[in-house]
Amino acid sequence: MPTFDYAALDLDGRVSSGVLDAPSARDARRQLEQRRLVPVRLQPVAGTGAGEASGNTRPGRGRFSTKALTLFTRQLATLIVAVPLEEALRTIGSQSEHRPTREVVMATHALVLEGFRLSDAMTRQGNRFPALYRAMVAAGEGSGALPQILERLADLLEREQQVRGKLLAALAYPAALSLTAVLVVIALMAFVVPRVVEQFESMGRELPLLTRAVIGVSDGMAAWGLPALLVMAVAAVVFARLLRRDRVRLAVDARILALPVLGRILRDVHAARLARTLAIMLTNGLPLMEGLSITARTVHNRVLRAATERMVAVIREGGSLSNAMRRAAVFPPTLLYMTSSGENSGRLAPMLDRAADYLEREFNTFTNVVMSLLEPVIIVLLGGVVAVIVLAILLPILQFNTLAMA
Repeated sequence: MPTFDYAALDLDGRVSSGVLDAPSARDARRQLEQRRLVPVRLQPVAGTGAGEASGNTRPGRGRFSTKALTLFTRQLATLIVAVPLEEALRTIGSQSEHRPTREVVMATHALVLEGFRLSDAMTRQGNRFPALYRAMVAAGEGSGALPQILERLADLLEREQQVRGKLLAALAYPAALSLTAVLVVIALMAFVVPRVVEQFESMGRELPLLTRAVIGVSDGMAAWGLPALLVMAVAAVVFARLLRRDRVRLAVDARILALPVLGRILRDVHAARLARTLAIMLTNGLPLMEGLSITARTVHNRVLRAATERMVAVIREGGSLSNAMRRAAVFPPTLLYMTSSGENSGRLAPMLDRAADYLEREFNTFTNVVMSLLEPVIIVLLGGVVAVIVLAILLPILQFNTLAMA
């Protein structure tokens, strides 16, 4: 869908700018009017199907990773306090060892030299800078507080990177431990048990029930292991294709959120990220609905994305932020209470910031507790399965020794 860069006036006469997705310029103007904004500039973004940007400078071909974007933001926030913006961009671009990052930064630098604002230059790089990032930079330029905005953005990106790393660690470690346990059991059943069975069969005696059961499982794995793997591979491909359908993806995301541990982790991470983002936007004068609309497009879970979009609709109808969160029914009670308190006291941004700190601490505590409990559970389960296999091997040996002594 085409993307349009706009500048508009709100009911108080304040200027706001940003980007929005719309099928055409007419639809883009209609969206701005629905937000009670009067457009004063509306132009298509290069490379989005809406037309080409003015100027001869081509967008950089590289892409920003989250880590590279965080480092770039921190460097830029530090340098523009002491040197002009174009010099700061040139310095960062020339010193970057990552070629894609260097291409994007130098393309942005060239557009700034042509007279574009930093936010406009970033917009003309396509999706290489996130929409919410560009909107915050535009707000910083409009209010004259760009260094402070960049500092807050760098802090936000670093926090998100830490939370993402914590979440991946919380999911990756038990997954790796479980995979190791499964591989150990498969190795025992596929290589150890058949060798022992050969010895038992030569004795010509009836084996204990547990031993026969383990042998049956081992024979089943030998006979049906490869077909089962092929069936699972085909099922995975079919499932991946089905996930492209909105109804299927929505149902799967709803099931994920309903899981006891993973669902809570995802909800808390989303709530903390949203609270932190809204706090930064409100502190720097960015319109709330615009920030929510942009944030909604960055949420991967379809249920949480739909809930965020419903919040925009509630606020557009005149509802408060706390009421919109309550009706979304996906946010923890602590965030609802602190948001309501912030609205009543006129200190919404600080309360959202404190709520984000609290939710991040809760997330860290919860994941630490889950990790400390999950590791011994997996080890005990693995030990139990291995013990059953070893016992199935030892029982006939003990039985045969008893008969031989008798």
